Amino acid sequence: MADTGMRRRTARAMDMNESDMMALQLVVAAERHGTVVTPNAVALHLDISTASTTKLIDRLEDAGYLVRAPHPRDRRSVRLVPTEHAHDEIRARLTHMHAEMERVARAVPATSRADVAAFLDGMANVLDHQEGIAPLT
Repeated sequence: MADTGMRRRTARAMDMNESDMMALQLVVAAERHGTVVTPNAVALHLDISTASTTKLIDRLEDAGYLVRAPHPRDRRSVRLVPTEHAHDEIRARLTHMHAEMERVARAVPATSRADVAAFLDGMANVLDHQEGIAPLT
């Protein structure tokens, strides 16, 4: 819930909807990992039509958050690349939040940190291996 709320507030602050924000996050993360994101990858990631994807990419491009560039291996395709403006906006929005998160983490007593880390690792493991939500009966 907190993550969803933060994502909504960040999207609003950047004057975009949540789908636009999720697409931009995908493109930025791919760049960080040295991978290529195509419009089709965005459509699959967001589970939206190619027509909706084109409109979404047009909005992000018009707002200066990404550009279409030639695909490095497929001349028929394009790749999506985040702009410096996108990086600057994301950095500006998240720097304060990251500082606050660090402040909270540093407030955990040193003697408790190993237990907190083990708890968080255990919870992450449960989430990583969750097959789905059990039906209500």
